[in-house]
Formats: sequence, C-alpha cells, structure tokens
Amino acid sequence: MQRTSPPFRADEVGSFLRSPAIKDARARHDAGTLDGAGLRAVEDAEITALIREQEAAGLELATDGEFRRAWWHYDFIGLLDGVEIAEIDHGLPFQGVETKPKAPTIIGKLGFPADHPFIDHFRFLASTTTVTPKMTIPSPTVLHWRLENDGVDDVAYADRDALLDDLAAVYRAAVQAFYDAGCRYLQFDDTVWAYLCSEAEIERAAERGVAVDGIADRYVRLINDSLRDKPDDMVVTTHVCRGNFKSTWISSGGYEPVAEHLLSRCDYDGYFLEYDTERAGGFEPLRFLPRGDKIVVLGLITSKSGDPEVSAEVEERIREAAEFVPLEQIALSPQCGFASTEEGNLLTEAQQWAKMRQIVEISKTVWG
Repeated sequence: MQRTSPPFRADEVGSFLRSPAIKDARARHDAGTLDGAGLRAVEDAEITALIREQEAAGLELATDGEFRRAWWHYDFIGLLDGVEIAEIDHGLPFQGVETKPKAPTIIGKLGFPADHPFIDHFRFLASTTTVTPKMTIPSPTVLHWRLENDGVDDVAYADRDALLDDLAAVYRAAVQAFYDAGCRYLQFDDTVWAYLCSEAEIERAAERGVAVDGIADRYVRLINDSLRDKPDDMVVTTHVCRGNFKSTWISSGGYEPVAEHLLSRCDYDGYFLEYDTERAGGFEPLRFLPRGDKIVVLGLITSKSGDPEVSAEVEERIREAAEFVPLEQIALSPQCGFASTEEGNLLTEAQQWAKMRQIVEISKTVWG
C-alpha cells in the first residue's frame, strides 16, 4: 500500500537540473550586473515552476531543487558560525574530472546562526507547494570528513575530533530551527558512509588526517547526538551517495562494512541508498534494517544518464530487495539528485522528468 507520510513510496533525493534562467541569473550576479534582489526574484520564479513540475509528476513531496545553491553541501556548511569555504590546491577527484578546488575550514567556535538563509529557503518552499515540503542539508559527518590536514584553526579546536560535540550541537539547533519554521521532512545528505565502504577513500581520508580507526562508531554518536532532540512528528532521513558530479562518481563498494552501524544504530527514520549500479553491491546488507517503522528508499533509477530504465526490471529488483527487508519498509527514488552541484548531470530536463514520472508509476504498480 502507499504511504501517507514520508518517506513516500515514490520519493526523490533533492536536487534538479538548474534551469537556463537560473544559470543566466547566477552568471549575471557573479558578473555584477544583477543584484541580490534580482537573483532572488529569478530563483523564486524558477523554484515555483519546479514545484509545479514535481506536483504534476504525481509526487507527494517537493523540494526547491537546491536551485539557490552551487554545491549540495558547501553552501550550507559555509554559512555556519566558525566555518569558511577556502580555496585549496585541488578539487574532489571524480572519475576523469575534478570539482572546483574548495574545502571547509574551521576558523572559530562552531554555531548555528539564527538567520541561516536555509531557514528562509524552506519557508519559501513550504509557502509555495501543496504537497509535503522536503528540505535537504549535508550531514554533520560531511564537514568533519572533508576537512584538510590544516583545516582546523588550533585556536578554536585542538584537532578535528575536538569539534564533534559542538558540531552535534550545531545540528541540534538546525533541526529545531527547521522544525520551528514548519519543516517535518528533513534529509541529511551523506557521502561518508559510502566512502567507508571503499579502501581507497579510507586511505585518502587518513592522508588528510582523519583518524579512521573506530570512525564508524564516532559517526554513529555524532549523528545520534545531532538527532537526540528531534520532535516525534518530524521525519529525518539520510541519503548515502558514492559521488555525483557531471554524471561521474568517486567510490565503489557494497554497504556490508557499514550496514550494521548505519541501518541498525543510527537514529534515522529512513535511508536513501544508491543502488543503480554494481558498485553499490547487493541487497544483503539490508538485513540490518530493524523491522518496524524505518524505511529504506532504493535508488534504482539512475540520475547520471538519460537512458530510461525498464520498469519490469526495476520491479524485479524491488522484489529481490524484499527478500531481505519487508516490502512495506521499501520505497523507490532516483539513486541521487540530478544536480548535486550547479553544473548538473549529463541528461536533459525532459529525461529527468520522465524518470520521476516512471518512479511514480512503478510505485503504483508495486504498492498499489
């Protein structure tokens, strides 16, 4: 049967391809020929049109597509107290391409500012849609993981692990601020759990100064400390990703190394798990999902290509997953957003919406 609360049987990760009007407005703003108010007006109009597209596709939720962001994570992180996004000498190494050379730096005591712009971003979304508004922010683990060797000012903290308690407090404040603004569906986007399934990424993290021994235990505590005051009527999910930039990726490896920590021990209400290629492994790790109210949202529809999936094959994969977790605890989504950064993946808007409509149709076939 269908669900009346999130995550929905047909759901989405968050980001959509930036419209031509958004790209043009941001270019003019960067060039100094469009002021902040002008950019905001274009964003408002394009987000409103995007919401209408989501509603027309038959979705029971809507996001703002991350249209006001350049990055899925740094725009939020860089506006926290005590953080700045710095230029470094390298970008993130995707397959055959690299992102812009930026990384977070801790310059002072961490805090969540009362006027963080993402709260107003949510308010606009909620005021504009007739379905459930969903907000996405990066997980606290992402900030900790992405710090470079020299990424922490030792005047503020002795080292990166010394900031974990304050980082959890920042996220508790953020969760409460979104709740007070009316948000009942919040998602923590997280690449780290997937990277912990990759020996290559664990080695890279160690080279950046991350103390990788026992890190899964520390991240469970960080996430649960961040969520410990979450109101009962608020749903907080996570999305686990192996990298998504211009249709490329970073890591490979099935979920087995982290499945028990992630699915059994983290206090999330649902898990959006990438499952569109063999790089994500099989469904066996889903056996760690506790029986009950938690939902696993299978990312079986790729956002990296415009090629349509065969619906019967997707339905068969859902049945295969149901061998390890009850069908009533399963939902369907794209494997990731369509534009984790403003550059976007290599497909058209028409292909993007065809995939979202296909997800809705498959959900009706599987769950009625």
